[in-house]
Parts: sequence; structure tokens; C-alpha cells
Amino acid sequence: PRMAQEAAPVLLVVLARLVSSTWHEGSGYYLESHTNEVYAEESPPEPALDYRRVPQWCATLNIHRGEATCYSPRGSSYRSSLGTRCELSCARGYRLVGPSAVQCLPNRHWSGMAYCRQIRCHVLPAVLRGSYVCSAGVQMDSRCDYTCLPGYQLEGDRSRICMEDGHWSGSEPVCVDLEPPKIRCPESRERIAEPGKLTATVYWDPPRVRDSADGVIKRVMLRGPEPGSEFAEGEHVIRYTAHDQAYNRASCKFRIRVQVRRCPVLKPPQNGYISCTSDGNNYGATCEYLCDGGYERQGTSLRVCQSTQQWTGSQPLCAPMQINTDVNSATSLLDQFHEKRRLFIISAPDPSNRYYKMQISMLQQAACGLELRHVTTVELVGQPPHEVGRIREHRLSLGIIEELRRFLHLTRSHFNAVLLDKAGTDRERYISPVSPDELFVFIDTFLLSEREAARRAQGGDPCE
Repeated sequence: PRMAQEAAPVLLVVLARLVSSTWHEGSGYYLESHTNEVYAEESPPEPALDYRRVPQWCATLNIHRGEATCYSPRGSSYRSSLGTRCELSCARGYRLVGPSAVQCLPNRHWSGMAYCRQIRCHVLPAVLRGSYVCSAGVQMDSRCDYTCLPGYQLEGDRSRICMEDGHWSGSEPVCVDLEPPKIRCPESRERIAEPGKLTATVYWDPPRVRDSADGVIKRVMLRGPEPGSEFAEGEHVIRYTAHDQAYNRASCKFRIRVQVRRCPVLKPPQNGYISCTSDGNNYGATCEYLCDGGYERQGTSLRVCQSTQQWTGSQPLCAPMQINTDVNSATSLLDQFHEKRRLFIISAPDPSNRYYKMQISMLQQAACGLELRHVTTVELVGQPPHEVGRIREHRLSLGIIEELRRFLHLTRSHFNAVLLDKAGTDRERYISPVSPDELFVFIDTFLLSEREAARRAQGGDPCE
């Protein structure tokens, strides 16, 4: 049996590759697609092919933009003989796709294929509010430099390079608005207070604001009075603050100075006083000269402070009141005291009347208080034809005395007195002597004008 087996025909089971070749552009050689199939093959006919006698068994390798370094078992002259092994590589900027080494097989094909593909990075995305410029597009070693629109600043990498692994270096930058807006306030200014006032109305234009980025100003805030406001004397600071959409802030300020032109302070005349409008001596102020009761003004009554800081006119005088008793009626006599003096008229049947003496004595002791309250005493004493009427040292005619008695309803039979205000109105009557204190309380309570009361409060009581 053993010998029978040895004499039997020999069947070789060969695992062969059915090869279909496909040409790939840029590779320099064919790509083989293989399918495995088992088939039986008889012994090759004689004489057998001598592989050693075929110097070029596989096609010559030619890799576009690459290089093949081959090693043949028969020496360097046989670059594609059977059994030759080639190591494949690509030029810079290209990446090998396929096996890095191939071998020449008995089927006269290389064991694999490869080609060189250009290394490319993905296209960089657009930058909001900015742009970039690349030196070589998306190829390897291409450098892309980023810039931002005016008013924006770059945060992140300013440039990126396409690397050998097909990725960009660094990370994507952003353009941000970090620059505050530009704001310019109006110029500082000085104004003169308006006539008769201590303030000036000042107008100005809004500040000029510009954003260097997108041109949008979100809001502008004012710290201080609005344009067209009245500003008091002195210096005032006006501030504006502007915000852009990125909440960057910028501020500016300017000053408003209000000057009040003033005239020299006026002094009141002797036996008189001054009543002024506004602040008393500012431009446009008017001062009126007034005399105390019993004094008359001689000269101009009003003076005005001019823009030249000088007063109009000259200061008047307050001269003692001239009482004219040489008149034709009691009315003419009383008109001389209208709005100037109060009258306290005393009537007595004769000079020896004790009430009369007592009253005159008390009034003489209170002369300062009477003058302070602008009270003039009129005496009507006695019986006709020897009746006496007098105001201080001035004597009244019998006709004026009679008219006064009838006008004021004053009897000659007993002591009586009447108090007239500055308008000539009968305000109070007495049938017995009145003390100065009682008389003064009545005047201070009921007869003082607002101006008199203010002067009294300011000057106090000089008779104390």
C-alpha cells in the first residue's frame, strides 16, 4: 500500500489569487483587487520557468509626488525582479495612502498599491466682524492671519498654520468690541446773570458721540441740569456718559460759570432807609430811598444798578419834614402827614386840666418811642377866642382848630384824645390819659405796615 500511494498521481492544491488590475491616477502603478479562490493545478509542464533569468518581473514602480526605495535579492540592478521589496514615501506636503512597503509577487504584481495625496486642512470658518488672509489656501504650511474691523480687537490666536496632520494650529479667535465710544462735550462757557436776577439761563448742544465699532450708541446719560436751565451764581460741572452696545463707557465734562455783576453796596441815608429788589446790588436791581416818619426825601427816589456796575443817579437826603400850617383847611393840613406820620390829637378844656398835664408829661418822656413809631402830637387846648392849637412849635389858626374839632368830633368840655393812622383814619379814642406803653402796644399790634415791622425786627428798639 505504501508503494501504491507513492506511485499515485500528485494533485497540488494551490491557493491562487484571481487578480484584476485597476489603474489609479497618480500612483504610478496598478491597484490590484483580489479575490481568494481554491482550485487544483497540475504540475507545471517541463521545462519549469526560471525566475532567476527574468530581470524585470513586476512593473516598474513610479509614485507621483513620492518615492520608492527598493531592495532586490539579486542586487541593486534588479529593481523589480521577483522578491523585490520597495518602501514607499511621499514628498513634503503629501500623505501616503496605502501600504508603506510592497513586494513583487510570483503573479508578476506588487503585493499592494499606494499613492500620495496632498495634505489639506478644512476651510476656516468666517470670523464675525473680522476676516483672514491665507498664504496658500488650505495647503500644508499655509499661514492664515486674522484681522478685525475698525473698532474691534482680536482675542485669541492672530494666525493659524495648516499642519502635517491636516489640522490648523491654535484655535479660532474672535473679534470683540473693547474700545469705548468717542464722546466730546461742548466747550466750557461763562455767562452773566440776567438783569434783576442772580441766575442765567444757559443752553448748549448735546455732546458729539461716535462709536468706533458698529456705530451704535446705546444711551447717553446727563449728570446735571438740562440745557435751558437756570444756573445760580458760581461754577457748575456738567457730565455726560455714553454707552455702546458692548457696554463700553466713555465720559466727558464741561463747566458753566455764572457771574453776577454787582454795583457798590448803597448806604441808607441818615433818617431813612433803602428798599431794594433782587439781591440789592446786582445788575438790574432797583433801590428805593425812603425816609423815616417826619422826614422828607430830597433827590431821586430810585436808583438802578447798571451793567457797567455803576448806579444811576445820586443818593438823596432825608430832611426834616416841613409842616405848613398856613393852609386854608384842615384837610390840607392833614394831607401833609398822609402816609408819613401818625397823629395823636389831644383835646383839653384848658391848660390846667390835670388829665392834659398828665398826658403831656408821659408823652414827653416817651419822645423816642413816639418818633420810632412816627407819631406826631397835635394839641387843641382852651376855649375860643383864646383857644390854642399847635404841632410842636407850629401854631394853628382858629379856623383850622374848629375844622379839626368838627371833623374828628372832639368836644371842648372835657379831656379826650384820638389816634389817626398814616391814612388819616380814626383808629382809637381815649377819654383819659393813655400810657405810652399801652399806646405803643396798640400801634405795634395793629398799625405797623409789613415794611415797618421788618425794619423794626431788623434794627431792634433803639429806645431801650
